[in-house]
Amino acid sequence: MEINDLTAAEERVWRAFPRGESVDFREGPDDDPAEGGGWGAERTVRAEVLRALLLDGPRQDGEIASLSLAGARITGLLDLQYATVDHPVRLRHCHFDEAPRCYAARLRELNLSESVLPGLIAHAVHVDGVVRMTRTRCLGTVRLSGARITGSLYLEGARVTAPGANDPVLQLNQAVLGADLRAPGLRAQGQIRLNGATVAGSCVLNETRLSHPGHAALDAETFSVGGDMLVRNAEVHGWLGLRGARVAGRLDLSYTLLSYPGGSALRAASSTIGELWLRKSPPMEGALNLRRAQLDVLFLEPESVPGEVLLGELTYTSLVPHEPAERRLPMLARERDGHVPHAYEQLTAAYRRVGDDHAARLVQLAKQRRHRRTLPWYGRVWGLVQDVTVGYGFRPLRAAGWLLSLLAVGSAAFALHHPQPLKAGEAPPFHPVFYTLDLLLPVISFGQDSAFAPHGGYQVLAYVLVLTGWILATTVIAGVTRTVSRP
Repeated sequence: MEINDLTAAEERVWRAFPRGESVDFREGPDDDPAEGGGWGAERTVRAEVLRALLLDGPRQDGEIASLSLAGARITGLLDLQYATVDHPVRLRHCHFDEAPRCYAARLRELNLSESVLPGLIAHAVHVDGVVRMTRTRCLGTVRLSGARITGSLYLEGARVTAPGANDPVLQLNQAVLGADLRAPGLRAQGQIRLNGATVAGSCVLNETRLSHPGHAALDAETFSVGGDMLVRNAEVHGWLGLRGARVAGRLDLSYTLLSYPGGSALRAASSTIGELWLRKSPPMEGALNLRRAQLDVLFLEPESVPGEVLLGELTYTSLVPHEPAERRLPMLARERDGHVPHAYEQLTAAYRRVGDDHAARLVQLAKQRRHRRTLPWYGRVWGLVQDVTVGYGFRPLRAAGWLLSLLAVGSAAFALHHPQPLKAGEAPPFHPVFYTLDLLLPVISFGQDSAFAPHGGYQVLAYVLVLTGWILATTVIAGVTRTVSRP
C-alpha cells in the first residue's frame, strides 16, 4: 500500500508506526466508542491499512515499531488470520465495524481495552505477552478457545453480550494462560466456557455478573488453576460448573449469589480443590453438588447451606468454622440421595481430628437414626429399642439408668411381697435386690431366681424384668461392638 492512497487520519497512523508513537483521535475524556459509528473521516481508519502496517509496515533504525491507536473508527475487516505480527497491537477506545479475525495468529501483545467490537474471532491465537480487554464492550461472541497466552488475560469490567447467539458468548475452552485470568467486574449475558482451560496463576472473577438463566452461566469442566479462583461478591444466574476442575489454592465464593432453581447451582463433582469457601453468602437457589470432590479445607457456614445437597463420596480434611454437631447435621439431612453413610463418616472424622469426641458421637447417633428409616418395620422397631435404651451404644450410661430404675422397682415390689420358695426346706434366705438382679442379668446368678417362684401379677413382673434384661444386654453388646469396631 502506498502512502499516497491514505487519508489524512491514516497517514498520521502510518507515520507514527515506525517510531512506536501513539495516535489518539479522542476529543475528550467523555468520548464514547459506542457512538463511533457516526464518527467522520477525520478519525476513521480502514482495517486494511492497519493490516498492511502490521504485516509489512515501514521501519526506522533505532526505533521499535508498534501500532498504538486510540479513539478511531475502524472500518472493514481486520484480518490477521494465520499472520505473524512482531509488533504490539494496541487499539484502545476504538469502534470496530466488524469483528477482528486473529485465528491461529501469532502476536506480541493485543490490547483492545475500552473499545467496542461486534465480537472477536481468535481461536488458537498465540500471544507472546498479554491480552488486554479491560472495559471492552463486545456485542457478539468472543472466541479465544485454544488460545496460548504466555502472560495474563485482562477482562476487568468487560461487557460481553451476543443476543440470539446459540454458542457461548465468551469461549476460553482449552486455552492456556501462563499467568492470570483477571476479570473482576465482568458482565456477561450468556454462557462463559472454560472447559479444559489452564491458568498457571490465579483466576479472579470478583464482583462479576453472569447471566444465563436456565442454562450454564460458567461451564469450567476440567478447568485447572495453579493459584486461587476468586468469585467473591458475584451474582451468577444459571449454573456454575466445575466438574473435574483442579484449583490448587482457594475457590472463594464468599458473598456470592448462585441461582439455578430446580437444579444444582454449583456443580463441583469430582473436583480437586485446596480450600472451598462458602461463607457470608445469600441462600443458594439450587442444590450444592460436591459428589466425589476432594477438598483439603471446606469453609462452610451452616447458614450458607442450600435446601438440597449432594455429598456422596465427598472427602475433606478440615471443616471450618468449628460448629456444634446440632448445626452441622441438618446439612446431611438435606441430601438428595437420602441416607449417605459416607457423609456422616466424613463429618465424624472432621470432629475427631479436632478432638471433639462428643460431637463425633452425636453424628454417629444421627447416622443410625437416619439409617433406621430405611429398614423394614421390624428393623425399625429393634432400632428404636436400641436408641431408647442405650442410644445405639453411644450413650452407655442410659443402660445403667434403666438398670437402676428397674432394680429399684423390682426390689421394692418383691420386698413387699416375697415370692414362695419352690422347696421350703432348701431355699436360701430371700433377698429382693439379689432376686431382681437374677432376673435382670442373664449371665449372673445369685441363686435366687431358681429358688423362688412368684405368682399372679408378680409373676408377670418377673417375666417383664427377664425380657427387659435380655434386651438391655443385647443392645449394650451391639452398641459396644459398633463403637469398638469404629476407628
